[in-house]
Amino acid sequence: MTAPVVTLASVTKYFRSKQRQVTAIDGVSATMAAGRITGLVGPDGAGKTTLIRLIAGLLRPNAGKVEVLGFDTAHAAQKIQASIGYMPQRFGLYEDLSVFENFTLYARLRALRGTAREARFTELMDFTGLGPFRDRLAGQLSGGMKQKLGLACALVHPPRLLVLDEPSVGVDPVSRRELWSIVETLVDDGVSVLWSTAYLDEAERCHDVLLMNEGKLLHAGPPGPMSADLAGRTYTFALAGMDKRTIIPRLRQHPYVMDVLIKGGGVHLLLTHEPNDTQTSELMEELGLDAGDLHPEPPRFEDAFIALLKEPDVRPLAQSPAPADAPIPLHHHTASTLARTGPVIQVEHLVRRFGPFRAVDDIGFFVARGEIFGLLGPNGAGKSTTFKMLCGLLPPTDGKALVLGIDLRKAAAAARAHIGYMAQRFSLYADMSVSENLTFFASAYGLGGNARSRRIADALEEFALGDLAQVKSAQLPLGYKQRLALACAIMHEPGVLFLDEPTSGVDPLVRREFWTRINTMAADGVTVLVTTHFMEEAEYCDRLGIIYEGKLVALGTPDQLKSEHRTREQPSPSLEDAFIELIQTYDREKGHEAR
Repeated sequence: MTAPVVTLASVTKYFRSKQRQVTAIDGVSATMAAGRITGLVGPDGAGKTTLIRLIAGLLRPNAGKVEVLGFDTAHAAQKIQASIGYMPQRFGLYEDLSVFENFTLYARLRALRGTAREARFTELMDFTGLGPFRDRLAGQLSGGMKQKLGLACALVHPPRLLVLDEPSVGVDPVSRRELWSIVETLVDDGVSVLWSTAYLDEAERCHDVLLMNEGKLLHAGPPGPMSADLAGRTYTFALAGMDKRTIIPRLRQHPYVMDVLIKGGGVHLLLTHEPNDTQTSELMEELGLDAGDLHPEPPRFEDAFIALLKEPDVRPLAQSPAPADAPIPLHHHTASTLARTGPVIQVEHLVRRFGPFRAVDDIGFFVARGEIFGLLGPNGAGKSTTFKMLCGLLPPTDGKALVLGIDLRKAAAAARAHIGYMAQRFSLYADMSVSENLTFFASAYGLGGNARSRRIADALEEFALGDLAQVKSAQLPLGYKQRLALACAIMHEPGVLFLDEPTSGVDPLVRREFWTRINTMAADGVTVLVTTHFMEEAEYCDRLGIIYEGKLVALGTPDQLKSEHRTREQPSPSLEDAFIELIQTYDREKGHEAR
């Protein structure tokens, strides 16, 4: 048998901060087989990045042993680094250098010269599809192309082991699928891959997974057996016109239900146990449905992940957000009294030019009060530009953009007073405490005196941040940072909430808690506009608009978009399948080259 490419033997790594010691890796033992894709999976703060840095020889363990390609990282880190390709989360591309110049820089770092270097460059350009963009600055590439360039730079010297730390975060589904295709080709050629990911559909594609939580290894092996253990516990049913804002909270509180996931016009359920016929009838009767409407569905790896982490003592509440089914009170949103009738967001013939380039080209749609509207599109399609115009951060060149009846071309500042905005990278001040962040944002939104004190007190209570009020935001776990960012965005009780990829890279439990809050706000009358690259998150939206090459190329509910792209080969497409088919069909009809 082929020797493992990575061996972990009782590995422990801790960090000291003042008088506090934090254990990031706690006695982990595992092996990683050669010629396979091993997924490194776990909630935020599980220790994934620390483990990757140990494997790459960038950190030394405090106890135990790490062997990579037969070398001990404690004594042969340089030999390991010369034999692996490593792509960290924020890959160090030089945005003022061209694609070719980035290649050249990394080749010099790897001491690759002469004809071998030129041949490798040509091979990588062809392999990743970057050939036509050889002279383009890295900063001018789309997000997906930047990831391809980052991966290509990690491959400048052919590695035996490729280590990828969440390479697909913030990447659109088309680029993500292309990235997977590239990596699978490398594995066919004999390269071993360690792929850290927060996307559980990606974990399900791996040959093996290492599932971690709070520094401990909970599972090692193929993902299939974990899912199979849940046979008989996963079901789906159609909402059939029912109000999901009402039925989802009821489902979350039901004693038989462990997890609820919205799937367009339907619901995916994970039950606490395999029910008998009587229990199934009881559940459906309480929901006002016929038992025949509940259909068994094969369990997925995400179901297994959720079931494992919701077991007692696996995910202590002291370190994690409250479970998604906790009741969440919300203060009355006074600004939602604006625009009670008609569209809350109205877009007509909207255009944004940058010189001769039309980033947004004559698009139009509306969003109703209390609606969650998703704005999707590949990287570089014009989605972010549209989003910034509607937030009042970028003036339109032409057309109409109204928010709460306010014309953004004439009174953007007035509109911003009624808008909540949560940026992709959490616009918190890292050196300020939770309380100081809330105070700053309340003041920035014009709140003062008793009104400001009341709203801060409400936020600390509603988001369970009271015990952390004096903790600096940089020291918060990611789930709590997300809570605080949302609390800051709604300090002034806005009628409209703009969310820019709000759960990019977070684990499924944090994502569920976040969307429970958003659905509660929408039920309270708040209008939500969200951008996302994560298609399962897009299923939470009431309607979706897909922008490509500056144009609105599709508009409808998630189920409508899926049904429009149903084929004989794919009779039940996922939303990601429909998205990719839509973009590829558009490219074929326009005669574009492959992206």
